[in-house]
Amino acid sequence: MAAQTFQQEYMQMPPVTRAFTTACVLTTLAVQLDLINPFQIYFNPELIFRHYQIWRLVTSFLYFGPIGFNFLFNMIFAYRYCRMLEEGSFRGRTADFFFMFLFGGFFMVIMALFVNLVFLGSAFTIMLVYVWSRRNPYVRLNFFGLMNFQAPFLPWVLLGFSLLLGNSVIIDLMGIAIGHVYFFLEDVFPQQQGGFKVLKTPTFLKLLLDPTPNREDYNPLPDETGGFNRGLGQQPRPGDGQ
Repeated sequence: MAAQTFQQEYMQMPPVTRAFTTACVLTTLAVQLDLINPFQIYFNPELIFRHYQIWRLVTSFLYFGPIGFNFLFNMIFAYRYCRMLEEGSFRGRTADFFFMFLFGGFFMVIMALFVNLVFLGSAFTIMLVYVWSRRNPYVRLNFFGLMNFQAPFLPWVLLGFSLLLGNSVIIDLMGIAIGHVYFFLEDVFPQQQGGFKVLKTPTFLKLLLDPTPNREDYNPLPDETGGFNRGLGQQPRPGDGQ
């Protein structure tokens, strides 16, 4: 029964979220079982561009370290906010969501050339969190029962949490910076006077991932409902009927 329930839940996951989280889990298990070595998958410009180990451009986003607190923390956030974005503002727009992955991954690789980072998955997760938080500004969150705050503060709360744990904040700042660039180009600039849509999903991606006509239009200026109603520890508001 439990296996059947898990299978049903797994198949109900939207496609990009399912593919991304599955790849992360399989990569971690492969390392844990000594099928592959972390030195074979980490980000190394020398090996990528001179020895053509191109797979590192992908695998460096899929490994969060050995199974433990850090892995579980990152996987929970990656799954939760990836899914909420894909089922929320990207509902019916799989190609656009995948294009956001490409956008974020490309600029993280560029930035990683100038900073000493070997795995980029945590920064990518923060980018997903940032985009979701800016598109759901009225959602109230509770962080481990310690504090209540509006969703746009979540990336900064996570940055402060990293500081408390003694981790480098470069990862968080990279994710926040790239998430902000995407949010500005996609949601802010096109709405300004004289603005226009900068990011355009290639036609071949739409034909491949969205074969049916898209009937879901995303409004980049969210209303007071705060979008998809499944935030981390989200607090109900009066009048929600909860």
